Amino acid sequence: MGIGTRFFRPRLVSSTRRRDDGDAALAAARSEQFRLVMLPHLDSAYNFARYLARDATAAEDIVQDAFLRAFRSFDSWRGDSAKSWLLTIVRNCFISSVAARNGGEVVAAAEAVADVDTPESILAARSEAAMLRATIESLPEPFRETLVLRELEELSYKEIAQLTNVPIGTVMSRIARARTMLAELLLSRDEGRRAQS
Repeated sequence: MGIGTRFFRPRLVSSTRRRDDGDAALAAARSEQFRLVMLPHLDSAYNFARYLARDATAAEDIVQDAFLRAFRSFDSWRGDSAKSWLLTIVRNCFISSVAARNGGEVVAAAEAVADVDTPESILAARSEAAMLRATIESLPEPFRETLVLRELEELSYKEIAQLTNVPIGTVMSRIARARTMLAELLLSRDEGRRAQS
């Protein structure tokens, strides 16, 4: 009989095993709760990231990073709006990605992302949805962000204010200005199309 077997205490092992089983059960329950609460907002997260980054591949990376961060910090979620909480993380991931590309320097998102014409974007620009997307993407970043959160993601003014860390009055002002800018851009594009016909 070796030294290890002489000091073997079945009761300690079984209580450790029970603790490990309990930890595994808690982890499984946490994973399931995260899946049920956060995954329904995956499309919204991608849509928001796509408008911020103006690039499908970058948006996928941002959303993947955001979901990883959200999962790691899921215990800190206080039970308020899951969508708003997740979109805040998406926004922070976008800002981090811009800073990483610019050597740690955060600049306006409009300056950070270059517009590149690809065959895919040229074909997509022919449809009305693509034209609207391009028009929204041409808005300056704070207006574009606020408009997308309100009109496409249907967040309340209060949720947008919390997410963007600005007063509600600023949110309302940005939405009004974004709507005006969008209308002007759409009208000028429509007039340009008519002039070409």
